[in-house]
Amino acid sequence: GKVATQAPHGYVLDGRLNDSFRAVNLLWDKGVAVRRVNTPADGLRPGDWIVPAGPDAVVADVARLAGVDFNPLKAAVTAGAYDARRLRIGMYRRYRGGNMDEGWTRWLFEQWGFPFSEVYDAEILKGNLNAKYDVFIFADDSTAAITGEPGGGRGGMAFASVPNTTPPEYRSGIGSEGVNAIRDFVQKGGTLVTLGGATDFAIARLGLPVRNVVAGLDSKEFFCPGSTLRVRIDNTHPLAYGMPAEGLVLFHYSPAFDVVATDFNHRNEIVVRYADRDVERSGWLNGEKYIAGRTAMASVGLGQGKVVLIGFRTQNRAQTHGTYKFLFNAL
Repeated sequence: GKVATQAPHGYVLDGRLNDSFRAVNLLWDKGVAVRRVNTPADGLRPGDWIVPAGPDAVVADVARLAGVDFNPLKAAVTAGAYDARRLRIGMYRRYRGGNMDEGWTRWLFEQWGFPFSEVYDAEILKGNLNAKYDVFIFADDSTAAITGEPGGGRGGMAFASVPNTTPPEYRSGIGSEGVNAIRDFVQKGGTLVTLGGATDFAIARLGLPVRNVVAGLDSKEFFCPGSTLRVRIDNTHPLAYGMPAEGLVLFHYSPAFDVVATDFNHRNEIVVRYADRDVERSGWLNGEKYIAGRTAMASVGLGQGKVVLIGFRTQNRAQTHGTYKFLFNAL
């Protein structure tokens, strides 16, 4: 990364680059305050990061490590940006069977410098999660695996017929008490981020006004086992800062949503929709009519907080770089 030699007003990092998040995390590690643009002006885009001028040695080091350019601001930014702060991140980690998507998500956070805590059942059951976390994440998983119900592997299939020889202290599941703790966390102002199949857990157990439109369809009606699909993106929404207006996402046995009308629809925001037609870009899609124009990612208000539903595989095996920002923006 290059650093402008003359930058009396400070620097700007391109919000469209994943590695700008790496740079911001490195700056926070070194105690440097940053701001984020939320109103376009003077060539700045929503999602761009503003870094104060100096210290030169820190900026040069971060530019080298993150591989992004620190470009000079044309003038001091006095409006249209807010003070960004590092959020406290917790991610659910269960025992029995493990969760590959949680492992990949953990690896991704480590590579991009997001500090986080691994949270097991016992900590959730204690409640009062807001005291320690601002954002809580459930990686792709089944509802049964999260709650500890029978048949609780990914997709609800893996362990139905396997004898439970796991010692009691390692039998995962948050149960109804844990669900109540998660609901309390959101209602008191926390952000819950759910990925892939874990969105079904949030919808069903937290009573969100959302339905999965492909739930219950057999493979003759709808089948999409790992395909690239076209989407429309509201890149004015903070969860989609830095994204193009149209793009591609990976759909891998994923849910798609309808947001049901309620008296509180003003708190529900659609961030990404599938294209209205010709949804498939590559791969296999049977039953396009069921997801065309439907919601792929939404933010749903609950109490003082919100639940972010990302149905597609935004960070699948740390390979889908083009959609990392949907997750990063939530953090």
